[in-house]
Amino acid sequence: MLIITSEFDAIRRKRCIFALNMPRHLLIVNPISGTQSKHGLPERISARLAEAGIDVDTYVTTGPGDATRRVRQAVDAGEYDAVLACGGDGTVNEVARAMCHAPIPMGIIPAGSGNGLARHIVIPVDPVLALDAVIAGQVCECDYATVNGRPFFCTCGMGFDAAVSDRFAASGKRGRMSYVRSTIVEFAHYKPEHYVLETPEATLHRDAFLVAICNASQYGNNAFIAPQASITDGLLDVIIIHKADALRTMMLGLDMMTGLLRNNRLVETLRVPRLSIIRDPGPAHLDGEPTGDLGTRLDVQCVHGGLRLFVEKDKAPFRPIVSPLEYYLGSMAISLHIK
Repeated sequence: MLIITSEFDAIRRKRCIFALNMPRHLLIVNPISGTQSKHGLPERISARLAEAGIDVDTYVTTGPGDATRRVRQAVDAGEYDAVLACGGDGTVNEVARAMCHAPIPMGIIPAGSGNGLARHIVIPVDPVLALDAVIAGQVCECDYATVNGRPFFCTCGMGFDAAVSDRFAASGKRGRMSYVRSTIVEFAHYKPEHYVLETPEATLHRDAFLVAICNASQYGNNAFIAPQASITDGLLDVIIIHKADALRTMMLGLDMMTGLLRNNRLVETLRVPRLSIIRDPGPAHLDGEPTGDLGTRLDVQCVHGGLRLFVEKDKAPFRPIVSPLEYYLGSMAISLHIK
């Protein structure tokens, strides 16, 4: 085994493995994720992997929970050397739920609207180019988190962002512009809520616009809610945002897209391995998918190194403004097929 590098300098001390022989993978495809047609995509993925000597069995999901059921069945039977999730963050969540502590790795093939976890680990948003990480075979043992026993892999949110997720899901429309419309409509009447946060160090009382618990750095679409978050450090970044007037809230959005959110005076950041949150009943989301009411007490914990992921060879340290710009230009180049 060859120990190699991945996320930030700390990853050089993590257990990353260069896998040499992975002849058979299970490909999970969500046909309705994102806004783009998946017609012909499984065939292109299979052909690219076949060139690398990897056989692929494809499973197309038919509804919520289907991916988790099929992957759990495959893991229990020991049928495959890896499982690949082709879809958005909701699909990634469903597949990863069944991959926690599995002996085989998981690959992400972005095909959704936001692709938050894929972007965090610098997987190209072009589905075929994303296969390079799978073919290279670099695997990293990454963190995930649970809230009241339910796993999430990117972010868990309550407050304003959860209300937006509910509105977005109810609209029945996907894509960035639909999400922006949902955000504007919800902002017009949303009121801060009271939260009690119990951490290993202190108990905090906050009236907050939103509270986000982040394993990874972004919601998706390069919206960096926790720019310095790491999926290998055993810690969660808890972001508390206080409400302000419309202008200062707009600046929050700009700071989020440039990676400067941590410097905003309306933002409070905690880094903890676990915490409990007490609040009034209300919506929440896991990896951008509405969960309904999780109850008035949420017990959240980081599970260190519990998910094996194919990752890109190296991830440079995050730099505000510079890193988001690089990510945007890279995504634009891929979408225009000039890369």
